[in-house]
Amino acid sequence: MSDRKATHFDVQAGDSTDLGAVHDGEGTNFAIFSAHAERVELCLFDESGTSETARITLPDYTNEIWHGYLPGVKPGQRYGYRVHGRFAPEEGHRFNPNKLLLDPYAREYSGSVDWNDAHYGYVVDGEGEKDLSFSELDSAPFMPKCVVCDWRADPNPPARPNIPWDRTIFYETHVRGFTKLHPAVPEDRRGTFDGLGEKAIVDYIKSLGVTSVELLPVHAYLDDHHLAARNLTNYWGYNTIGFFAPMQRYEGKARLASFRDMVRKFHDAGLEVILDVVYNHTAEGNEMGPTLSFKGIDNFAYYRTMPDEPRFYINDTGTGNTVNTSHPRVLQMILDSLRYWVEVMEVDGFRFDLGTILGREPHGFDPRGGFFDAIGQDPVLRKVKLVGEPWDIGPGGYQVGGFPPGWGEWNDKYRDTTRAYWKGEPGIVRDLAARVTGSGDIYDLRGRRPWAGVNFLTAHDGFTLADLVSYNEKHNAANGEDNKDGHGHNLSFNFGAEGPTDDEGILAARERQKRNLLATLLLSHGTPMLLAGDEHGHSNRGNNNVYCQDNEIAWMRWEELTERDHALTRFVQQVTQLRAEHPIFRRASFRDGCVLRWVNPAGGDQQEEHWDDEGLRAIGLLMHMPDVEQGGEEALILFNAFDGDVPFTLPPRVKQGSWSVVLDTETGPGSDEGRKGLKADMELTLSPRSLIVLM
Repeated sequence: MSDRKATHFDVQAGDSTDLGAVHDGEGTNFAIFSAHAERVELCLFDESGTSETARITLPDYTNEIWHGYLPGVKPGQRYGYRVHGRFAPEEGHRFNPNKLLLDPYAREYSGSVDWNDAHYGYVVDGEGEKDLSFSELDSAPFMPKCVVCDWRADPNPPARPNIPWDRTIFYETHVRGFTKLHPAVPEDRRGTFDGLGEKAIVDYIKSLGVTSVELLPVHAYLDDHHLAARNLTNYWGYNTIGFFAPMQRYEGKARLASFRDMVRKFHDAGLEVILDVVYNHTAEGNEMGPTLSFKGIDNFAYYRTMPDEPRFYINDTGTGNTVNTSHPRVLQMILDSLRYWVEVMEVDGFRFDLGTILGREPHGFDPRGGFFDAIGQDPVLRKVKLVGEPWDIGPGGYQVGGFPPGWGEWNDKYRDTTRAYWKGEPGIVRDLAARVTGSGDIYDLRGRRPWAGVNFLTAHDGFTLADLVSYNEKHNAANGEDNKDGHGHNLSFNFGAEGPTDDEGILAARERQKRNLLATLLLSHGTPMLLAGDEHGHSNRGNNNVYCQDNEIAWMRWEELTERDHALTRFVQQVTQLRAEHPIFRRASFRDGCVLRWVNPAGGDQQEEHWDDEGLRAIGLLMHMPDVEQGGEEALILFNAFDGDVPFTLPPRVKQGSWSVVLDTETGPGSDEGRKGLKADMELTLSPRSLIVLM
């Protein structure tokens, strides 16, 4: 096929400033970055995506942008690219025009990857160093196609919730898994943006007292070849291939519009929408991976390659490749993508998977590197919520506390310490004290606030809360990897039986432990993140790595909920209300004058020798605001991780008056009856493994 097939197009030079396919009402401008290409062909397809109707060489090249304007090309047009250049893997170049490539700036895709040997730039069944061979197989029949869209920002968008950081509670969930089995969602809407935006779903999430729905990846991603071979799919979505297009399987009847419609329904309820985004790597893997987009457009620019052997990739992500954020055009793509999701799709912030990668420069992680500087100076992005997962597997990759001011960070120290304390591990209490009070040892610098630490007990990766108290070991056999996948150090405890049991004593202990963990999370200083389903005891049946389980192992099983599960939900609602009504549990600043005093079961101040006691399991946190004499808040949280009762002598209040129990994890909601008017020096007994809050 040649340009002669495109003679009916009056191909013009067009514009190089807006990347992607931009429709202006009369035609469409196509522009794509490649610093090392020698020629770029635009391939047009019929609506089915199966027949290539034209192949057009982009006529102009400006500032490393190949571009051309085609009058008459309208929204809905299917397209892709073939990029010509040197195939020299030893030099980092992997151009192969036999491979149809996805536009990195495409707003929507049609069709899916049908895995075939043609997807690979090399001869799959070749011998020796196969990635050095050159494949002449055409991948177009097996590739999704990009779609021209006329999708712009609303010039008069509705107001956003703009939840202050100190009032924020994240709720991490999955678009598909949350609604796939929900009886209140029509079957044809389940598992989609439409389903998540159903009134029953929005109302339920709102009722929990959370403020910000954090969605696992919704950018277009692929089902990995190795999963497809095992009849599995990529459930979580950390395998991005397009940073502007939503995942097709989540789209509703309105296709592209369904995402923004969902966002607006959450906004109408006063809830924010946060996206979990994966800019650290792509679905193309290492030198043995497929050629689908970036690898064939300009491999040497888009990916970090080994300095002395550019044939191979730097793999700081553990997924085969690492996106080269040091390249200005790659950085531009990421920023353009982020702004698109904020300005056009109207989201409220982002959680960055393996966020340390984004701050990597050739010399290592740099909190003042190009990515962080660009975000901090961007008039749009600097105003939204930004949360980093502050680690990767590269050298110096653990950067908890190392992100710039203005960023929140997932605080795994909080997760591990809180789990260890309630499990009964020795020597944990000193560290627990730091975690519960906002991890000032990590975040109290450069004017950062307590909210910079995003506290969590569980997340998509690892045990759910129910499994954390029900299993001592991971049970990942369904993943087909001989139970070798998933983390082995879970700090979990099954209370005497592995998995489901009918033993009422064990079940009661597990429920109490869930309440202990949830109360600690939601009443600690910092920003809490609750994993969807933990509020009603959802179990992944002991699988702590359900990345490939797009089925009832991972989906919320709403119709299986028991009265015990509903009681846990009511408990969560009680604690989130307590946090919302009392700022002393959600301090906005390390310098607000709040006085923190740690007391021992005898009612006296913790002494150094107490902190050094490896067997210490019970402790109290007395807090009061500086204006307590004029009515400011005062609270006392008592922790007991012992297996037995602990009598606790109540310390005196700063202001004259008595204490009242407002929360007790032993009995759950409504547990303050009969325990009001408690005076200093009175003894209050904490049940085994329990937490009590007095105000």
